[in-house]
Amino acid sequence: MSDATACVRARSTVDPCPRCDLLLGLGDVVHVEGVERSDAVIVVVVSTPWQLTGCPDCGVLAPSRGRRVRRLHDVPHGQVRVELVWRQRVWRCPDPGCARGTFTEQVPELVRARGSVTTRAVAWAIGQLRREHATISGLARLLGIAWKTAWRAIKPVLEHLEGEESRFAGVSSLGVDEHIWHHGDPRRKGPKELTGMVDLTRDEHGRVHARLLDLVPGRSKKAYTDWLTARGEGFRAGVRVAALDPFGGYEAAIDAELADATAVLDAFHVVKLGTQVVDEVRRRVQQTTLGHRGRKGDPLYGIQTILRAWAENLTDKQLDRLAAAIEADPAHEEVYIAWRCAQDLRAAYCDRDTQAGRRRAEKILASLHTCPIPEVARLGRTLRRWREAFLAYFTTGRANNGGIEAVNGIIELHRRLARGYRNRNNYRLRMLLAAGGLTP
Repeated sequence: MSDATACVRARSTVDPCPRCDLLLGLGDVVHVEGVERSDAVIVVVVSTPWQLTGCPDCGVLAPSRGRRVRRLHDVPHGQVRVELVWRQRVWRCPDPGCARGTFTEQVPELVRARGSVTTRAVAWAIGQLRREHATISGLARLLGIAWKTAWRAIKPVLEHLEGEESRFAGVSSLGVDEHIWHHGDPRRKGPKELTGMVDLTRDEHGRVHARLLDLVPGRSKKAYTDWLTARGEGFRAGVRVAALDPFGGYEAAIDAELADATAVLDAFHVVKLGTQVVDEVRRRVQQTTLGHRGRKGDPLYGIQTILRAWAENLTDKQLDRLAAAIEADPAHEEVYIAWRCAQDLRAAYCDRDTQAGRRRAEKILASLHTCPIPEVARLGRTLRRWREAFLAYFTTGRANNGGIEAVNGIIELHRRLARGYRNRNNYRLRMLLAAGGLTP
């Protein structure tokens, strides 16, 4: 006889057993009748205490019709599966005029109606998905069930959490960005781009704990506008800072729906534009001077990675290589000028004093568009067009989309773990859970 069985037989049916509560975590909701263990599975037999029960429809006291056995999958014990054998009570309504007939007991704390995975196993699986980067396939293997069975148990819980509007409360800083969720045929799987909204609100210590709020199909003003409209006036009024990448559609949506918020151009994307300009100038000069793309041994080809680095991070050897490549041909001077412009742009963002950084940025706005190098002048015109959003970085406590890039990293990780997704709704629910948008 096992310890759990002896414990059950020795105690009263009205007093909850602490050892059984420790085993199942359900207090006196169910009683453990027996436990059997093998190398592959632990079988726990449970039942509910006896009580008078009335018909759910007419309320007439119903006599018992015995029990039926229902097998449930519970949280595994290490690598060993745990199976609950629930001796479920069955009753019959004695009223001949009642259409109910027979009915069985339901214990939502143990398992949902018609479910085969216990409630606490579902909660455990959701925790594994959220915190341990688990996969549905891996969890299904531990539970001893199929992928569809596992997802069928988890999905309703995520859909319930996703429908709670309270998860949008308290958002004062909002970021938006897009990413590609599939590389298949858009006619079959829908738009490749998804617009992601991320909560970038700072805590009392000034730290950002980014969490994904939603993913909507498309990359357009309409996609962002419709989502903001659906959130309601209260949500939009609470947003004070809206960070975005340099895309006119998102800017138009912010101007239309978040008129009281300050739009901030993301620093990462601005610096990326400057780096791209340097690379474009290098490739153009390479073609002009040598008539072909960069090859091993070409001066400019040998410094392409150096041109993407911070000047203060370069070693003496790298600086010598950079100087030698620039001095190899007078035409290479354009590359050096473009590189210095990109370095100045980075320096404005990295200045510890935001006021000094803003003054650097204003000088860039005043001079870059007059540069004789066409690529640099184009960057200058772009920044002038985004002038207010560009300078807002220095007046909003360095608001940026860095939290979104962190969320995108989590999304990419989970997409790789799952080997891709075929269903956009399942993808959305999984990413909301993984990136903090759903809190069980």
